[in-house]
Amino acid sequence: MAKATTMANATGPRFPWRTAMITGRGELASPARLVGVAARLAVQVFLVVCLWRGLYVGTATVAGVDRDHAVTYAVLAVLAARIREVDRFAARDEVIQHVTSGTIVYWFLRPMAARRYYALRAFGDRLYGFVWVLTGYLVVSALGLVVPPPSAASAAACAVSLLCGQLTFHYIVLLTDLMCFWALRNESALLVLGFAQNLLAGVYVPLWLFPHWFTAVAGVLPFQATLNAPLALYIGRTPAQEALSVVAGQLAWALVLAVLTRLLWARAAGRVVVQGG
Repeated sequence: MAKATTMANATGPRFPWRTAMITGRGELASPARLVGVAARLAVQVFLVVCLWRGLYVGTATVAGVDRDHAVTYAVLAVLAARIREVDRFAARDEVIQHVTSGTIVYWFLRPMAARRYYALRAFGDRLYGFVWVLTGYLVVSALGLVVPPPSAASAAACAVSLLCGQLTFHYIVLLTDLMCFWALRNESALLVLGFAQNLLAGVYVPLWLFPHWFTAVAGVLPFQATLNAPLALYIGRTPAQEALSVVAGQLAWALVLAVLTRLLWARAAGRVVVQGG
């Protein structure tokens, strides 16, 4: 009995971190997937550099941003998107997969609460994505494809804003996943929402290039807080002096979405419907 208790104490505290490491360890176990991700990122970076340098031929600035800073934004957006695109489908651990197959019921039968399991998996995914972003940033910086932030204050503000933006993004993704409990077959809706998130976050095109009405709408939605806000601080389009208000807005959205998703988690257990198995 004493031996069993000792083993439980030894492995118990590590269990949450093992849960968080599932995605990263799964990809590290498949070198082919790592090479594929690296090759895709390299191709994407090469193409956006060519695109934005081409767009700036014959003009010095567009919407108050010069070529080097526009290229920097585009390259960093490609790298940051890696945090958003960590794949759990290969491990069949997406919410939509569990809802469709009926295995979602096990999330509510485990000793670990479903909400905590989801949070740990998401934390591990973001951490693994950050490793790719940091590695990619070091590479593109060495190649001279991105310019450094205008000041140390801008760099610090970008780092804080990026972390807060990921917190907001976590709750946006969670809210999207929780829709699966009410709309059982919503793969198309998830694709549309994923595209809308990336568009309104400035992943594809910086928001300042859109019409005024579009940027006004995007400004009152949480999506731009996930990516456009930190990258605008990095290139200096948003002054470092405004970082406090930017971060406050990100945290406000995270708080609102956290309360909403917590209420939905409480109702989700009553919506579990086994379709497969």
